[in-house]
Amino acid sequence: MFKHDKQLLHEVKVDAPNPNYAAMLQEQLGGPQGELKAALQYLSQSFRIKDKEIKDLFLDIAAEELSHMEMVATAINLLNGHNLDAKNATIGNIEAHVLTGLAPALTNASGQLWTAAYVNETGDLAADILSNIAAEQRAKVVYEYLYRQINDKGVRDTIDFLLNREEAHNTLFREAFNKLQDTGSLKDWGITKDSRLYFDLSTPGKYFDINQPQPPSFNNPDNSQANQNLQ
Repeated sequence: MFKHDKQLLHEVKVDAPNPNYAAMLQEQLGGPQGELKAALQYLSQSFRIKDKEIKDLFLDIAAEELSHMEMVATAINLLNGHNLDAKNATIGNIEAHVLTGLAPALTNASGQLWTAAYVNETGDLAADILSNIAAEQRAKVVYEYLYRQINDKGVRDTIDFLLNREEAHNTLFREAFNKLQDTGSLKDWGITKDSRLYFDLSTPGKYFDINQPQPPSFNNPDNSQANQNLQ
């Protein structure tokens, strides 16, 4: 069951309307790295999870992603302003002036409709968590690109909050991955010699020196330096 609280997770303000930037921000509403994709991906994945703690984590983050979607849509609304002006609209923002009446649509920055093809779901917990970690990282990158291209303090405050929440979700998914022990696609990982080989196919030189690749874990005791880089 979901309940809607009228108060936004974080206050959204803009200094002034900016329809062109509103079109850019659409990327995080209906794009492949956007908030709707994240919410539905984590929700869909949760249906099959048996671990109660991890299932709750997926549902909690999915619910928060819906609140992020609401924040992004609110910002787009404010940036679009109140004046229909299709002749001066940018590519990707035409429909807002001729179809949706400036209401945020489920499209990316180029005006392409959102699609369920963006959602990754395998039924394997390890694979899904790794996919989610990557999704959070990609979303953060998009927010960073957007942040660099606007001087509006209100918009920047909103984006700063959202990209930091992506970092929090990334960390939580990593913690969930660390709970997995010899389950699903991680079961019997590395039991044959072929799974422990690294082929140096770079010429010239050997730039990545490793004899036996280790099973995937963010808390691998044999890779303490990598762990420090993730903290």
